[in-house]
Amino acid sequence: MEVEVLCNVENCKYWAEGDKCVADSIYVIGQNGREADGVEETACKTFEHSE
Repeated sequence: MEVEVLCNVENCKYWAEGDKCVADSIYVIGQNGREADGVEETACKTFEHSE
């Protein structure tokens, strides 16, 4: 099953045209290592700055 993951962080090395994330996998955590109640309490650990 192919899943589309979108990202609008253009300076991430996994960002591709059309706001697509092309990482093999993504890692999202709750901020401060706790359970998240909403999207604003999460962070993407997959981000790597493009060069």
